[in-house]
Amino acid sequence: MNRVKEIGIISDTHGLLRPEAILALEGCELILHAGDVEGDWILAELNEIAPCLAVVGNCDDDSGLPNFRLEEISGQRVLLHHGHLSIDEASFKPTIIITGHSHQPLIENVDGALRINPGSAGPHRFNKPITIARLTINHEGAQAKIIHLPVK
Repeated sequence: MNRVKEIGIISDTHGLLRPEAILALEGCELILHAGDVEGDWILAELNEIAPCLAVVGNCDDDSGLPNFRLEEISGQRVLLHHGHLSIDEASFKPTIIITGHSHQPLIENVDGALRINPGSAGPHRFNKPITIARLTINHEGAQAKIIHLPVK
């Protein structure tokens, strides 16, 4: 694995795709949406930036999206789910776990896995910041960062 892979991570858009989020996702080769999309048009717009994989959230009405995805990305086992359902994460043996739901941005290492919650990129809720995350995978492994969007 010699090539660097840039992945955008977004969640809890709740029917709002901010221009600041679009700018922050530019240059990504892949986008992962961790649920509560609330609008197929959002996934269509994200797919114009880069291929977008998404899961269903508790606010998504019959979207046809899966409850979870396990993807092999540049040698990493990435488990993507919204976080509102009970999922035995360990059974998937992921190296990276991505969830949404809490609207609380988080990056931590737990039991050998990198856990990422990009926070919420949608409407202001629960007094939480408006954020996304970016994940870089290269020969050294995976590194993530939270990006605070400059919104009022």
